[in-house]
Amino acid sequence: MGDIYFPHLNISIESLDRVAFSIMGINIYWYGVFIAVGAILGVMLALNEAKRTKQSQDMYSDFAFVAIISGIVGARLYYLIFHGDSLMDFFKIREGGLAIYGGILGGLAAAIVFVRIKKINFLKFADTVIMGLITGQIFGRWGNFFNREAFGRAADNLFAMALKTDTVNGLAVKGQTALYQGSVEYPVITYNGAEYIQVHPTFLYESIWNLALLVLIFICRKHKKFQGQLTVMYCFGYGIGRFWIESLRSDQLKIGAFPVSMLVSAVMTLGALVTGTMLYIREKQNNGAYEQKNAKSS
Repeated sequence: MGDIYFPHLNISIESLDRVAFSIMGINIYWYGVFIAVGAILGVMLALNEAKRTKQSQDMYSDFAFVAIISGIVGARLYYLIFHGDSLMDFFKIREGGLAIYGGILGGLAAAIVFVRIKKINFLKFADTVIMGLITGQIFGRWGNFFNREAFGRAADNLFAMALKTDTVNGLAVKGQTALYQGSVEYPVITYNGAEYIQVHPTFLYESIWNLALLVLIFICRKHKKFQGQLTVMYCFGYGIGRFWIESLRSDQLKIGAFPVSMLVSAVMTLGALVTGTMLYIREKQNNGAYEQKNAKSS
């Protein structure tokens, strides 16, 4: 069997290197490659939506650069704060440590400042960039696959993924038990004489969930009822999916005993529900007032 094995799908990957290629002796990791590809495709999708809705593509190109930088900074700070590491380790990014929610918050902060400077409608702006954000998340999760990280607890379902124990960083094997990051226990399973742990491929769950959400938003974008609807759909859908997927994870960032991402997901979902309801009611009221005005004038 290979480094990675899906026993119930009979798929085996013989060897999977974290390094994609090297430039002048500097290793370029697949994690970075997938983040870059996701960012590029996400920007292209946002520019296409801007063109479709007759907005300035140059404005969104300018924002893309700011958003990517802010997203990376936010993702790094979020990880360091909740992982308990020193902020002085910020530039040790090649050693790992980015958190998606931090990236979202960093991008949100950049968007708030950007729309204020440009004096444009935030909700319309958010609806334009949201598909780009999801695209980046879809591809970014595959970097976790190459790193053998962000996986879930022990599993034996259809999509269960077996990882060879000597390829997983932070895994210590003690007899027939393996400890991940010193706390989460996995039974050691033997396939063809090689030792594995068998886990939920949560990176795959999230990537597929986000792809389905992207398709739904793509379908609804031409029929939305109010500005901000696509953003509300994203926050509600992603919040629900991430809450469920995060409950399966074995490497959660926590505040005390509570997983940070599950708390953020719950707040995001509830906030989307309340905000979406308020925006819909406001739009209905505005339409009603407009119809009354037209009726009086006629």
